[in-house]
Amino acid sequence: MSRPIVAHAPDNPNRDRRGQDPLFRGTFRDAQNQFTVRASSGTAPDSFQVAVAENPADLVLIVSGLTSGQLHATWGQDWRGFAPEWKAWFEDSAFGVFYNGRAIDNRPRPGQVRFCEG
Repeated sequence: MSRPIVAHAPDNPNRDRRGQDPLFRGTFRDAQNQFTVRASSGTAPDSFQVAVAENPADLVLIVSGLTSGQLHATWGQDWRGFAPEWKAWFEDSAFGVFYNGRAIDNRPRPGQVRFCEG
């Protein structure tokens, strides 16, 4: 997990929303669930967490060490056994939402298959 650390990307559309939860960064989904991304604080957050939108107590992922650059991912108990490809996609999506307010979906979701004919 080595990514550039920019806690407040200037193009994050969720950053300056008035009247809404300042910790809420956005949502993304896989084939079965929608997930919400929340920062640990409104200013210079050191971590963010991702939970199932329908059940915020169901934490999927917590990423800490954003300000120090010593990133550490902690997976929720029910999510630890998921395939490495899904977990990599999930981390990329969560980081995209945390920094930009939207998932950067430039690769197939886990379970999608690409065929090369040539």
